[in-house]
Amino acid sequence: MVEKKMRRYQVGLALSVTLALFIAPVIADGDVVELTQDNFHKEVGQDRGALVEFFAPWSILSLCGHCIKLAPEYEQLASYFKQVADTVLIAKVNCDENKDLCVDNKVTGYPTILWFSKGSLEAKRYHGIRTIEAFAEFVNAEGVPVAPSYVVEVTSENFDDVIFDITKHVFVQFYAPWCGHCHNFAPTYEKVASIFKLDEDVVIARVNGDEYQEVSEKYADNGYPSLWFIPKGNTAVEEYEEGRTVEEIVEFINQKCGTNRDFDGQLTSRAGIVESLDALVKEFVCAVNDEREKIITKIEEEVSKLTGTHARYGKFYVKAAKSILSKGVDYAKAETERLQRMLEKPISPVKADEFTIKINILSTFSS
Repeated sequence: MVEKKMRRYQVGLALSVTLALFIAPVIADGDVVELTQDNFHKEVGQDRGALVEFFAPWSILSLCGHCIKLAPEYEQLASYFKQVADTVLIAKVNCDENKDLCVDNKVTGYPTILWFSKGSLEAKRYHGIRTIEAFAEFVNAEGVPVAPSYVVEVTSENFDDVIFDITKHVFVQFYAPWCGHCHNFAPTYEKVASIFKLDEDVVIARVNGDEYQEVSEKYADNGYPSLWFIPKGNTAVEEYEEGRTVEEIVEFINQKCGTNRDFDGQLTSRAGIVESLDALVKEFVCAVNDEREKIITKIEEEVSKLTGTHARYGKFYVKAAKSILSKGVDYAKAETERLQRMLEKPISPVKADEFTIKINILSTFSS
């Protein structure tokens, strides 16, 4: 086992190789632009803004938690902004190989993220949360009106893999670049994709009908934009023929996919609720402590039958019941208040979802 805290010079050769293999997917090259002493001033301070991460490879190999968590978020950020690379640059500098650049920019720790405005080499340090959403909000606030897209682009090569993935619910649009209705509908579709961006089993996709006519002719014979829904576990295709506002599409997806998103992308009060556990929770709430242990066993048995996200929610039910048994009836109220205070702080959207789900589940033990 690799110890949680490890100093750079204590890592032996064999362990270094193991870590390198383990971390490789995290630091693999992607859409983040590598800056060096040779190209830094050609890319930064020119006709686009630049968000630059200054890092050291050894900080990642030493299992620096901040570095490891940042790497995939930063790579995804670069992928989202790739389509507007002429407006904003997402880049990184290896400080082991470009020491002078890091000294010049007063980098003293890793990772350090700096923003350089268009036409300026004066750096502004980024102090916000290190998530895609927070980075995008920061960049936009600096004068680059660009937001990441959460719509999956489908091609003829990946069509079956994306559209007929039995582990996902898929909502797909067939469009054409010359289609005026498609252009008008684009902001609505982007908004819908943003709302469901954290729902791992929901995919919002689109296909350029002009580029992939062999598939669009089958699904868009009535014109563009054409919308279809393919449920998880079933390759049966259902044409979407309801209204095309954000609200109408969100309601449709919530109904079909069992999701619980409001029109701003927040979870509703039903998120995390497993109806098959309702009766046992009521029984638990009404019982005395001597009976509650037996009821917890029943809850655990029911949870073991759950699959997918319901299985994860079920674990929260078990934990809540056990905590109430050991800490008293006031636990649910106290824990709910603690989580609500956490929601008022700057936290990642993933954490906000987690806390909201826990609050919703705890509420079933308070009724």
